[in-house]
Amino acid sequence: MALQITLPQIWSGFQLVGDGTGPYDFAVNGVILASIMIGISTLINAFGVKLMTMINSVGVFVELVAAVLLIAALIWHSVRGPEVLLDTAGFGEEHPLGFFGVFLIAAMASGYVMYGFDTASSLGEETKDPKKTAPRAILRAVTASFLLGGLLLLGGILAAPDLSDPKLGAADGGLQYIVLSVLGGPFGKAFLACIVVAVVVCTLAVHAAAIRMMFAMARDNNLPFSRQLSKVHPTRKTPTVAAIVIGVVAVIPLIVNISQPAIFTILSSISIVLIYLSYLLVTVPMLRRRFLKKWPLKDDGSEPGFSLGKWGLPVNIVAVLWGGAMTLNLVWPRPEIYNSVPPFEWYLQWGGVIFVGTVIIGGTLLYRLRIRHKTGVLAEHAAAAAPSEPDPALVAAQKA
Repeated sequence: MALQITLPQIWSGFQLVGDGTGPYDFAVNGVILASIMIGISTLINAFGVKLMTMINSVGVFVELVAAVLLIAALIWHSVRGPEVLLDTAGFGEEHPLGFFGVFLIAAMASGYVMYGFDTASSLGEETKDPKKTAPRAILRAVTASFLLGGLLLLGGILAAPDLSDPKLGAADGGLQYIVLSVLGGPFGKAFLACIVVAVVVCTLAVHAAAIRMMFAMARDNNLPFSRQLSKVHPTRKTPTVAAIVIGVVAVIPLIVNISQPAIFTILSSISIVLIYLSYLLVTVPMLRRRFLKKWPLKDDGSEPGFSLGKWGLPVNIVAVLWGGAMTLNLVWPRPEIYNSVPPFEWYLQWGGVIFVGTVIIGGTLLYRLRIRHKTGVLAEHAAAAAPSEPDPALVAAQKA
């Protein structure tokens, strides 16, 4: 979606299907562009870690520099003051919960964005001293997302020529439309090119995290075809099969999007819901252990890792409350989110609740009846046991 919104505004030649005005031009072209990007991401991730790291590092640098410059440019071209943030503009007047109800719908934007920071921990096995580096990488990612993302939204609101322009909420509008309107052709398109770089870098990172998750589960014999999915290429040292499978699986919902945008919206939303539920599977047990005085763990003599110290408990409590609130907000069967376009069917509006409930119940039964009985590191991935010191008494007996 992000590529389809951005690339044709840089150059009309990126609209490979029709001119964008046909009933399916936008969707089909978006699927083609996204499939090409996923194909490139699959090749990069399958080729080797060093190549992905280099591209990712360059891309993140470009992304950060461009974000700072874009924020400065938008604020420089402001046509209104920050007091506009306190103006409801009449939103919520017809909503049962008033402006708060509209705010909860808008808050889903942060729910969609503020979750990918754990990608840093997904690659923890491939970093040096992950107990220290992974948590700090997550904190840096969260802070950068909050500051740069928030300031970009603020700059866009302050610089938008007309906040009532329907193009701001259109599929081919949004922030990209504001950038082109405010900064003009060459400069605006240069920033849009940086947005494309950011989208590609994010795709690479999320793809890499998904590959590591699939590999780790297969290595522990918790997936069908675990032996094939956990294979590591002898030369490139990457789980190539997992990389290809993730790439193929990622294209399938794109194809569904062509004629069933409502289903695509459901898929997008429930994927984020499941991620927030997975966070709760960590933060809730940890909070319980804190109350039972079983966390932090006792010093086992190993190298100390990362610790929040006295802030651990309050941060843990807020994390549980935030995770629960966002999960409820994301899964809430609102017609504005889950049934906003035809066909208006009840099962589409309740699709998030139905799917998440099915996954939870089905996953629990699958684990109880099958997975827990076969889980365990596959023999080809098991670490070699270190030779133990011989028992002195046994050695003496043998000599005798």
